[in-house]
Amino acid sequence: MLADLRSDPPAPIRTATLCAALATGLLSMLLLGDGLAINLLIVAVPAALAAYFAAQRAGRAPRPWTLAWAIGGLALLVVPALRDAGWPSFLAIVSALALGALALHGSRTWPGILLAPLGIFDGVLTGVGWAWRGLRERAGGSRSGPVLRAIAVTVVLLVVFGALFAGADAAFAGLLGDLMPDASLSGGPWRVLLLVFGVVGALAAARTAASPVRWDRLVVGPGKARGRVEWALPLIVLNLLFAAFNAVQLAVLFGGYDVVLEKTDLSYSEYARQGFWQLLAATLLTLAVIVVALRWAPREGERDRSLVRGVLGTLCALTLVVVASAVRRMDMYVEAYGLTRLRVSVVAVELWLGLVIVLIMAAGVWGARWLPRAVAASAAAGVLAFGLLSPDGLIAERNAQRYQETGKFDLEYARGLSADAAPAVDGLPEPLRSCVLTRIADGLGDESAPWYATSLGESRARQIIEERPPRYDGLGCAQFDEETSYR
Repeated sequence: MLADLRSDPPAPIRTATLCAALATGLLSMLLLGDGLAINLLIVAVPAALAAYFAAQRAGRAPRPWTLAWAIGGLALLVVPALRDAGWPSFLAIVSALALGALALHGSRTWPGILLAPLGIFDGVLTGVGWAWRGLRERAGGSRSGPVLRAIAVTVVLLVVFGALFAGADAAFAGLLGDLMPDASLSGGPWRVLLLVFGVVGALAAARTAASPVRWDRLVVGPGKARGRVEWALPLIVLNLLFAAFNAVQLAVLFGGYDVVLEKTDLSYSEYARQGFWQLLAATLLTLAVIVVALRWAPREGERDRSLVRGVLGTLCALTLVVVASAVRRMDMYVEAYGLTRLRVSVVAVELWLGLVIVLIMAAGVWGARWLPRAVAASAAAGVLAFGLLSPDGLIAERNAQRYQETGKFDLEYARGLSADAAPAVDGLPEPLRSCVLTRIADGLGDESAPWYATSLGESRARQIIEERPPRYDGLGCAQFDEETSYR
């Protein structure tokens, strides 16, 4: 199957591509061993250049969507540089890899969007051999062969003897300062592995850009068209069920606290917790129903197309009310119990699902050719916004505000937040402030990482702790936790 999807064999690798891949490996070896922050973006730049040079040699000019994917992927790598929390950074890195795969393949269909990352693994298997053949050709007598050998020997000598001298003399190591990575021999095998990882990754990206797998050639045909009654009756009944539920939501959920108590005999928070997960599942199932319905929709003429638009458009509109109800329920629950990582994450997912439904409605009016790329772009934009928003900082800020209003605060949960929460925690009264900041300070440790491996969130937290050191009192924190906890 892959043989049918492959492009023509790539042209011989360019010297510029080889140099960019080597630069990626060296930067990976020198920068990535101390943690992830702005160094990840620094390493990604020469890897992107290697792919650009390879695509240029293959005659692939950058298109608007290609540039959008590439710029979006690099923008996502800013998140680890800003946030100390690992979970938004992980989402950003995974999303950046996905956008990079889309930029390399130029995919525009659903199979292309979903399968593009698999093409990178194909490039890993073939990229090294492609580069080796290029090196052998250059070493066989071309003018660039001696130059490449001289550069390789120079780099090896600088790295080896620079590491030895820096490890032998503290004054020489200090001369390099914090602007240079650690040049000692500690962790040597790990740094060699990072070198290999960087070179192979850059070559995989370049090989994919030079000859991508054409996933768009995979054609998923429509299902067998059903009759109007067979297709429309279940969906119309489903629409009526959605309409009845939404009518109850408008009358009960948005009517206020007194209405909730009167209609359900539940507390405000119990009512909110009872239904959010069911509504999230209902939103996901609705998207699945829409996909299945479109596959087997009647399509004999304009009347059938109008029927499909009307029935599915109504279902989408009613589902948006369900999305709003789910978000409102979570807001009620947060008012009662505070904000957590799980709660902010599922609300973000629910809002994105609502956006996908809006995009589906727009595709029903203006055509669906652009829909796969729009959905992928909206997901990447959501992950970027999620990281820039600083979830841990938002959680700490919201819960600090709730403490001012109600006197309730989950101290144990707040102490598990990352350094991104430090600015919001700094405004809390004592001993609450010290109880939280002490745990953050313990997590940061005494020694800071190099500038290229330090996030902005960590830097701000260290500054706050240095200017106003926390005064920890274990007994006082335990007593305070019992007085303020709502558990």
